[in-house]
Amino acid sequence: MILQEVVLCATAPQALGSGSGAIVLHDVQTGTSLASFKQSSSAPHCTSFVETRDGQGGFILAAQQDKSILNVYNFQKDQLAFKIVLPERLSCIALDNAGSFCAGGTAQGRIYLWEVASGILYNSWDAHYRHVNVLKFTHDGAALISGSDDSGVSVWSVARLVDNDTQNELPTPYCTLSDHTLPVKDIICGLGAFPTCRVLTASLDHSVKIWDISSQSLLTTFHFPKPISSAVWDITERSFFAASPDGSIYQVNLFRQRTEKHAGQTIEAVGGAGVSDIIRVADEDSNSRKRLISVDQPITVLTISLTSSLLLVGTATGLIHIYDIASHQLLRTISTHKGMSISHLTTMLKPPDLVGHISLSLNLGSPADAKDIIPIRPVVPFHRMKDSKAREAHEVAMMLPVQDETPGGIPSAYDYPEADFQRDHAFFVQPNAIGTSEASSARVAELEAEVENLREQLGKAKGINDVMWETVVQKIMTQEKQKAAVEGQNATVPGEGEDENDVERPRKKGKKTESKK
Repeated sequence: MILQEVVLCATAPQALGSGSGAIVLHDVQTGTSLASFKQSSSAPHCTSFVETRDGQGGFILAAQQDKSILNVYNFQKDQLAFKIVLPERLSCIALDNAGSFCAGGTAQGRIYLWEVASGILYNSWDAHYRHVNVLKFTHDGAALISGSDDSGVSVWSVARLVDNDTQNELPTPYCTLSDHTLPVKDIICGLGAFPTCRVLTASLDHSVKIWDISSQSLLTTFHFPKPISSAVWDITERSFFAASPDGSIYQVNLFRQRTEKHAGQTIEAVGGAGVSDIIRVADEDSNSRKRLISVDQPITVLTISLTSSLLLVGTATGLIHIYDIASHQLLRTISTHKGMSISHLTTMLKPPDLVGHISLSLNLGSPADAKDIIPIRPVVPFHRMKDSKAREAHEVAMMLPVQDETPGGIPSAYDYPEADFQRDHAFFVQPNAIGTSEASSARVAELEAEVENLREQLGKAKGINDVMWETVVQKIMTQEKQKAAVEGQNATVPGEGEDENDVERPRKKGKKTESKK
């Protein structure tokens, strides 16, 4: 199968209620439309998807901007799969990379967390004071990061959010990143497991900040001439692009060359000095290289191709501009959605089960057989309220990945050499063949003799125990008798300093009294 990179974009009408948008896949090289999923109008940060992988078909979720509805699509069908009724209208959503959890933020500052395969509402809490603009999961799905109009960025541990023991408590963030002064509009998570990853945040306060989650500290602040509404980070974390709503895009390199007299040219990192480290970004860098890309239309979203060679820019007028990163040259423009607004933009590998473009490597008899070869990843309608009984039952639909088999019948995913297989077969299987009855009889006789020996040893041990018990009892009884005898003797013998005549005195006084009478 040939790997082909495609562009996934979501569109929405420029004016609310003036039509319906769509989710469309384009060829990144030609701009040709490959598939279209209609009846969707989602705002920025309100579209998320999971790719087709591990033998399971991917899906797309789109929160509608004018109603509390979540549209569900899959790549095998160009029509709406079903709609999910939400507790309230969502202002942003996010899916983790595995497609296990979906998070949604609201205009009132509330965040919801659902499990996709069961629909269980694991948690809902007031996370911010104002509108939640963006939600992002870390690459390993261990943490959820939220940005809001209250200028705050909060990092939430997913393990704490789904913990049964803390369901009656208000969730507390793992940490809060509070150095912005105006609404936070975009968040990008760097590669790496939580909490060792770094996070980039963009705000209308003209700044982009890079944070280290493990130390919960600010590394560097980049200050721009204009407010920043969207950003994108190169996968190698060597540079990022920041865009302002008026159409200005700035490229910032996080490494620079430095020339020294004795060492020659060296490469060093930019920034990292902490809160006091503020780097002001101009239209040109120190080597007079142009940093600024000017677009005539308001910019809504940025993304970088999988090869990190192309910059894709979505605009509020429905155009998608594709630039060469090295030269900043405009290569092509996708104008299919002119008159709409691009609300979501990303690149991905073309799904092998994409409707109308089923991969020939799947050996399908017809396009309708795609769901039989690649089952669709399960998505269940989300609960609108927390249900303790559903959490206890926790019924989850799960698809085990399909494994290709070799002509020998052994799954190709396992490396099981023939010599090892024959050895294990001889050890585990052959003892059950003909001729094992004699061995079994001999083994039974051996075990019976061992049991008889153990019984004999047990009898001896019981005899020794009885003798020891009798000896101890006799010794204790003898000691008690001797003690009683000693106490009786002490009671009849006078104490020290006493005279025998003193004992008889009362009797003598009595006799004298009788004689006087």
